[in-house]
Amino acid sequence: MHLVKTNFSFRLLLFFGFLVTLTHCSSDTQKPEPPNIVLVLADDLGYGEVGYNGQKYIKTPNIDQLAATGKIFTDHYSAAPVCAAARCMILTGLHGGHAYVRGNDEWAERGEVWNYAAASADPNLEGQRPLPASTPTFAKILQDNGYRTALVGKWGLGAPLSEGIPANLGFDYFYGYNCQRQAHNLYPPHLWENDQKIPLHNEVVAPRTLLDPEANPKDPTSYALYEQQDYAPELMHEKALTFIEDNRDQPFFLYYASPLPHLPLQVPSKYVEAYVEAFGDEAPYDGRKGYFPNRYPRAAYAAMISLLDTQIGELRSKLDELGLAENTLFIVTSDNGPTYTGGVDFDFFESAAPFSNGYGRTKGFLYEAGIRVPMLANWPARIEPGTKTDHPSAFYDLLPTVCELLGIETPVPTDGQSFLAAMTGETQAPRDFLYWDFPEYGGQQAVRMGKWKAVRQKLNEGSIYTELYDLSVDPLESTDLAEAHPGIVRQLEAIMEREHEKSPVERFQIKALDVQDKQ
Repeated sequence: MHLVKTNFSFRLLLFFGFLVTLTHCSSDTQKPEPPNIVLVLADDLGYGEVGYNGQKYIKTPNIDQLAATGKIFTDHYSAAPVCAAARCMILTGLHGGHAYVRGNDEWAERGEVWNYAAASADPNLEGQRPLPASTPTFAKILQDNGYRTALVGKWGLGAPLSEGIPANLGFDYFYGYNCQRQAHNLYPPHLWENDQKIPLHNEVVAPRTLLDPEANPKDPTSYALYEQQDYAPELMHEKALTFIEDNRDQPFFLYYASPLPHLPLQVPSKYVEAYVEAFGDEAPYDGRKGYFPNRYPRAAYAAMISLLDTQIGELRSKLDELGLAENTLFIVTSDNGPTYTGGVDFDFFESAAPFSNGYGRTKGFLYEAGIRVPMLANWPARIEPGTKTDHPSAFYDLLPTVCELLGIETPVPTDGQSFLAAMTGETQAPRDFLYWDFPEYGGQQAVRMGKWKAVRQKLNEGSIYTELYDLSVDPLESTDLAEAHPGIVRQLEAIMEREHEKSPVERFQIKALDVQDKQ
């Protein structure tokens, strides 16, 4: 009898042990909880304009903290050197040789699209050429996998009354600028919430409106017209915080496409005062090179970036407050390199450091300063803090990265390669090459293969010449090595030939590559 009881007790212990082991194994093999994703896409933020990349004057403590507790991607690239194209390619996973939107196309056949007042009144004149609603995006993939998705900020991929609105391209919620031209005033007369036009408490003031000739340019009160009541970046920021709050109980994707620090130089005075004190008096910007005049242009530009930094810090604080930060992938990058006009002193700030500064090298061009952008990834659950990677990556890599993160096969064609391994410290497959194809600013192509970078310019003039640079010793791209390395040039030219497809949109065609008699 005692033996029977003992055997029974032993079998009972074995049974419960089996259950515990089974439960443990089951939990080990369960798919991990999908992370929330916050993608912050700054607008025209230069590689050298953040503290973690060496910025001396502009304070970015929140961005720097995210970098210090996450991973810095030193060799990350935009897919294009201007707004709309970069935004298309980050969503679609296609580079400029295959993407539908390859540049900024204001869809001018509609009428007076550059008439700011007319477009403010008539949504038929707002917005850019639409991305077809059937276009696959990683936002749609996230929706299909149970995510709630939002775009807060600047769109630029389809006019309000066209098929190319955010709701058709994967976003459950949208608030912000539909149109890039309307974003040339940070105190606009309206914004959009989903498909509703939301009027704001601002007068219509068209870009390039100069000071009254009788006004004193050194008197800050002379600039009152350019600082009104409703500041778009603040309104949009509140919507982003609300979206996080409202979706705390389900996986979410927030695409925070801030218009900062894109010109014009507009930011509430309260943010500028500390930089006026730090920089001292400076010459006013008269507005004659575009956008709006400003009394303290250096201080205003620095304040715009610091405001963006503050807002990024508030997004992270909201995640902390809700207990969501641990399993949120938080990415901060920029749509392209820094601008060269409109009152920005890019030499003073060394905006593109360590790359070449100024027109012809930064925004609008396929040299490093135009396309290599700041990028950090912060994800406490998976990313080792205080790390860096020099793995070359680009915007079109984000779609396959998201798919690998979800544990699914990439369901659509892509030019990208997942960088999840590089992000999480695993062994990352090397990148064969990165490719750029850009029809504007003269028509350009570029390829990076390891340390080598090939660049073509002025393709719309009908001729082709391939420049060659060794980025390992010449990040300024100052010494053309094409004659010394003809074999490398031929390799990179073969990639250019293979990766370029003629665009179905005439505006995006490149003369030297797309002539009708080319076989």
